[in-house]
Amino acid sequence: MSDHNLAQRDNADLLRIATAGSVDDGKSTLVGRLLYDTKSVLADQIDAVTKASVDRGMDTPDLSLLVDGLRAEREQGITIDVAYRYFATPKRSFVLADTPGHVQYTRNTVSGASTAQLVILLVDARNGVVAQTRRHAAVMALLGVPRLVLAVNKIDLVENPAEVFAAVSAEFKEITGALGYVPDQVQEIPVSALLGDNVAIRSENTPYYDGPTLIEHLETVPNELDRGNVGLRFPVQYVIRPRTAEYPDYRGYAGLVSAGSVSVGDEVVIQPSGKRTTVAKIDTADGELETAHAGRSVTLLLADDIDISRGDLIASAADAPEPAQEFTTTVCWLAEKPLRPGARLLLKHGTKTTQAIIGSLDATFDEQNLALVDAPESLELNQIGRVSLLTAEPIAADDYSVDRDSGSFLLIEPQTGNTLGAGLIGDALESLKLSAPALL
Repeated sequence: MSDHNLAQRDNADLLRIATAGSVDDGKSTLVGRLLYDTKSVLADQIDAVTKASVDRGMDTPDLSLLVDGLRAEREQGITIDVAYRYFATPKRSFVLADTPGHVQYTRNTVSGASTAQLVILLVDARNGVVAQTRRHAAVMALLGVPRLVLAVNKIDLVENPAEVFAAVSAEFKEITGALGYVPDQVQEIPVSALLGDNVAIRSENTPYYDGPTLIEHLETVPNELDRGNVGLRFPVQYVIRPRTAEYPDYRGYAGLVSAGSVSVGDEVVIQPSGKRTTVAKIDTADGELETAHAGRSVTLLLADDIDISRGDLIASAADAPEPAQEFTTTVCWLAEKPLRPGARLLLKHGTKTTQAIIGSLDATFDEQNLALVDAPESLELNQIGRVSLLTAEPIAADDYSVDRDSGSFLLIEPQTGNTLGAGLIGDALESLKLSAPALL
């Protein structure tokens, strides 16, 4: 099978998903149920969970223990960090980011959902849509997550489940519609993670629902890898110069093809210098390639001797992003200390790290009313805002709506190296085209 066909097959068979919801909505139980029903856990793990459940006085295995592996989390009965799980069905493989539900860990939800192609939002049928549901739906829209599933969990615990499911679904559709989602991008499913209703097996307890089970939907939903036909994006990670008798003139540029593809003979441009050349050779640990696709780690050799270093971008000559030093961005602030105008930070974009100054804070996002608050004095923990910034060196970045990888960055504390914020190039808040009055 050719490299191109192999890449196409692997991309179609792997879906990146994430979970989100409020505390005690049953996320960990649902993830445990997915692992259990797809036979993705070992027998000794099931035995350990059964024993721990009995010790707690439970009649049935607590499948959430398959997910909450840390002792502290088990003792508290909560999930406090993003955990990545892997499971598969005969039709598709999945990477799942299980994110925490506490409002103070919204930053973890941003991290877990940043690469997701689909997010499962859970609500407790007894509580319906709550503040955290609105917050998470807004975050998913800002991150450009292509598809959402609303899992109305614990549907077995409410009276008139058909009415409850219809009411919760209608309210969620109103929210997602205001955020720019169309009906085909959102699927509502009534489930009981504890009993397994409509997770892997269609439940007889929900005759009012005739849609797919959760796993059926995950198996068949289109795999939307990106939102555009962006060309090659290759951030240079390392310059390889062996300087040996066997390779006296070898100069290769190692890194990951983050978007598009590259073939021998392609014309490319090096940013930020703007110099053009062609690809002479594509090396890998397993030998040479004629073409390499997104997700492949390779070493590129170029036809011309150009001064290139770590942090530079090798891009398709046809659509390379133009370098710039002033940007309008959308930032999710992740630190306890507020972000204020004039702050001097480090900005990490791809493999490049440079100094940056915060210019102005133009607006913050009120995710409960789906509205903007103009001219805030600061950006607080977990707040999302429109931020202008200036970088010390030119950055060749795409708008986030064009390419997720090239359009994202991190803000870092220079003294400690701690990550303070996650950002998107462009005005994602404007792109939502909020229609808040209908929801107030």
